[in-house]
Amino acid sequence: MLAEAKLKALQELVNQSSRDEVLWMSGYLSGLISGQGAAATASGTAVAQAPKPAAGKVTIAYGTETGNSKRVATELAGKAKKSGINAKVVSLDQYRLTDLEKEEYFLTVISTQGEGDPPAGAQKFFDYVHQTDKQLPKLKYSVLALGDTSYPLFCKAGEDVDAQLKRLGGSQLVPIQKCDVDYEDEANAWFQSVMQSLVSNGSASSAPAVAPAPAKKAGKRIYQGTLLTNIILNDVGSNKKTHHIEIEAKDLAYEPGDALGVVPKNRPAAIEAILKITGIAPTEKVTHRNSESTVQELLQDKVNITYLPERVVKKYAEVVEQNIPATRIDLLDLLRIYPVKDAEQFKEVLQILEPITPRLYSISSSLEAHSGEIHVTVARDEFRINEELLCGHCSDYLSGLPEGSTVEFYIHKNSQFKLPAPDKDVIMIGPGTGVAPFRSFLAERDAVGAEGRNWLFFGDQHFATDFLYQTEIQSWYETGILSKFNGAFSRDQQEKVYVQHKMLENAAAFYEWLKAGAYVYVCGAKEPMSVDVENTLLQIIGLGAGSSPEEAAVYLEQLKEEGRYLKDVY
Repeated sequence: MLAEAKLKALQELVNQSSRDEVLWMSGYLSGLISGQGAAATASGTAVAQAPKPAAGKVTIAYGTETGNSKRVATELAGKAKKSGINAKVVSLDQYRLTDLEKEEYFLTVISTQGEGDPPAGAQKFFDYVHQTDKQLPKLKYSVLALGDTSYPLFCKAGEDVDAQLKRLGGSQLVPIQKCDVDYEDEANAWFQSVMQSLVSNGSASSAPAVAPAPAKKAGKRIYQGTLLTNIILNDVGSNKKTHHIEIEAKDLAYEPGDALGVVPKNRPAAIEAILKITGIAPTEKVTHRNSESTVQELLQDKVNITYLPERVVKKYAEVVEQNIPATRIDLLDLLRIYPVKDAEQFKEVLQILEPITPRLYSISSSLEAHSGEIHVTVARDEFRINEELLCGHCSDYLSGLPEGSTVEFYIHKNSQFKLPAPDKDVIMIGPGTGVAPFRSFLAERDAVGAEGRNWLFFGDQHFATDFLYQTEIQSWYETGILSKFNGAFSRDQQEKVYVQHKMLENAAAFYEWLKAGAYVYVCGAKEPMSVDVENTLLQIIGLGAGSSPEEAAVYLEQLKEEGRYLKDVY
């Protein structure tokens, strides 16, 4: 027990120290207690020494889609360097695969997309660790997996990388850490465990200390909103139906560039047909993934019944004991073609169904301009299969909601796709619903009086029917918020004109803005739009700088490294 004066001094020291400094002191004191931290001075007096890292250097590789993994990896590298470890940060899309067998200490931070997929930039690394048989006997590794518990295959990409590195002979520094959308505390605890495992206490066989797990958060905040407005932005005669939806909710907290996440409800007609064909009572209570609900509630709000993935169809075939081809199909069609025996067998089917996957929509409002509200721009996705007109699950759900409806949603943060300082210039390229975040950007810059210039490239099929947010855009242009605007309406002339054509027409001015430090943002379809835009950007750089394609590519990479070329594509 410490004397009161010493205890007070210790408390003051701890209160004034950062988390990293407290971690260092913890290792320091552990070394003293074990006798490993003492070194004899010339006078014979023992002097305590701070524990030294066992690792001289560590590689921190990240795979990211929205920028969260990159931010975490960069922050962790900074902490490692303060502890005396040389940490190299590298994106998995730039990581040399042949370096893996040379690594001794390797950390990876990787997010999961869609149905358990890695980020596009991590696909090459992901495929390599699955396909290679080269053993990695000296590799010591750990995986930090970022994900969203709303998705059926939570952190699956991280789990797969962890399993493959283990298969190839690597040994875990600490077990994989899977994080939900609020990942900061869990990521810090994981890294604290990693750092403790890298600190040498003089015994190579010592088991690494494991940091205490942080108190589990309640999870992402679910907002209960009221739908204020649901209007179609396209005019009569358009081939499209694009809905502008406004929702009111209390205590909203989001920034331009973030997205709204929503779990759509299943169609009542499909649920009614499923209940009829299976004979199960809608009020019967069932347990699904540790949560009890009625069959009606489960089918309406919780499980996916549309376009089931092949893995679920395979499980269905095992339940009904029939041979079913590998395919994607709605549950109702499965039940019609390969029916269950009775309601009891359908209960088994309910257990294999996966949770409804949330959909993300770029937020098209700004709290500075639209206090207490959140807006989204939703294209109703219509398509035909075997002459039957079908609609995208979530776009059909949202576009069909009447005013006054209650809507549950959450905010999906996107730390990468953010506005720069108010004095910086911004070039925004967003055809179709890709304009959504740029409406948010412009409303925000207008509301706060940002002095930087703004240039918008927008495109769609027809000027008369498909110029989304035309009145607002024209107003921003007339008041000077928009310094430049270029519209590309592809079907208004014989030759199709897209945003990349308008970029090339303005190549000289575009390059001047780049030289002046402008930030470039692209939002919309990943293919072919974002690919065509990037190729055009390379052309503009080459023309403006009089450089070769290789030199233009280096320039573009520099823009990415500086955070001046940002994409939110899907």
